[in-house]
Amino acid sequence: MTDQSSNQMWGGRFAAGPDAIMEAINASIGFDKRMAAQDIAGSRAHAAMLAATGVITDNDAEAIREGLLTVLSEIESGSFQFSTALEDIHMNVEARLKEVIGEPAGRLHTGRSRNDQVATDFKLWVRDQFDAAEKGLLALIKALVDQAEAGADWVMPGFTHLQTAQPVTWGHHMMAYVEMFGRDLSRVRDARARMNESPLGAAALAGTSFPIDREMTASALGFDRPAANSLDAVSDRDFALEFLSTASICAVHLSRFAEELVIWSSAQFRFVTLSDRFSTGSSIMPQKKNPDAAELIRAKVGRIFGANTALMMVMKGLPLAYSKDMQEDKEQVFDAADNWMLALAAMEGMVKDMTGNRESLAAAAGSGFSTATDLADWMVRVLKVPFRDAHHVTGALVAMAEGRGCDLPDLSLEDMQGVHEGITEDIFNVLGVENSVNSRMSYGGTAPAQVRAQVQRWKEILAG
Repeated sequence: MTDQSSNQMWGGRFAAGPDAIMEAINASIGFDKRMAAQDIAGSRAHAAMLAATGVITDNDAEAIREGLLTVLSEIESGSFQFSTALEDIHMNVEARLKEVIGEPAGRLHTGRSRNDQVATDFKLWVRDQFDAAEKGLLALIKALVDQAEAGADWVMPGFTHLQTAQPVTWGHHMMAYVEMFGRDLSRVRDARARMNESPLGAAALAGTSFPIDREMTASALGFDRPAANSLDAVSDRDFALEFLSTASICAVHLSRFAEELVIWSSAQFRFVTLSDRFSTGSSIMPQKKNPDAAELIRAKVGRIFGANTALMMVMKGLPLAYSKDMQEDKEQVFDAADNWMLALAAMEGMVKDMTGNRESLAAAAGSGFSTATDLADWMVRVLKVPFRDAHHVTGALVAMAEGRGCDLPDLSLEDMQGVHEGITEDIFNVLGVENSVNSRMSYGGTAPAQVRAQVQRWKEILAG
């Protein structure tokens, strides 16, 4: 086979032959340039430490510091020319630094490797994303708490299997998501604390013979401590996996809420009205208002889950220490982070702007025999009937009401006594949805008083 026919097999993009293919598969600058600020921060800390320990001169360290600031300025202004031939962000920065300051640039890499350098850069980048996620979650939780406080006593149907179950309050439903996103917030903070160890100074895999001070660089970069094992330091991508798993669990919560907003905003439910800012119209049906933001949040879960699975697959069979496979760790995380932050911001915006339709919620709360459990509980509490017997009586009354096309409160006392003679007029005080929700005073229950107590608890958490 001739070289020409081989090139045709690779396709026009790789007409130059094997060198072009290797450059394309090996280079990461197309995506890891997002870590430029972190890369330069790590290099500045490393250079300062090298000078402090006498490995390089103060003059060289100062030249490196000033040169790196120049490079950062060029990157931020958009004038920096990234080169695929230089493979990654580390070599692109170092090559440009040499052009700017000359010989001292060659001393910057003393006592480190690209292995610990990339691990440090990536950790710094992921840490920044955890901080952004924390802010996004706090803002979303506050918006939900505000909705809960405004509608603490609004009655609405509670569902199981998406079938009417028992009346609850709007505030109680909002606070359920506060608890969910509160756990997400806890996971974010927990994972961030666990990842906050510096790989810098682990070098290629075994550490270095230079008298470096890893405590100094760790402190300068905001890490709690240096990583304790050099092999692990360059091999570890647990922090990225934890970021993706935390994002995935939060995405589940975002998607569940998005699904409810899609259902609730439909003409069949009319539980909520979403603002025009987070809805779109139809190109041919002028009456429609589509909950596109909620639907897109629901869809983005797939990308976040996919990133989590992809990185798990990359890491699952790698021996220690560094393997080039690990270059595939970043694109998944970058994409997941972008979509997680966007989903958090969009959900916060929808929650802040949405209007609960109190009348529609109340009308739905009293339908579907939602107070049947209250009737059974009343018989147990007042008539001392065993719960299983009370359940049977209530079922018979529901069947009677269903056959007549009415709800339980519409049955007469005589109708009810025909099924169980012990039922009294007091039962009608139980069958109202307002009475039902007010009676649920157990801790964490749906009673407005309990909802307001939880709102206050979360206000104190958010203020702290």
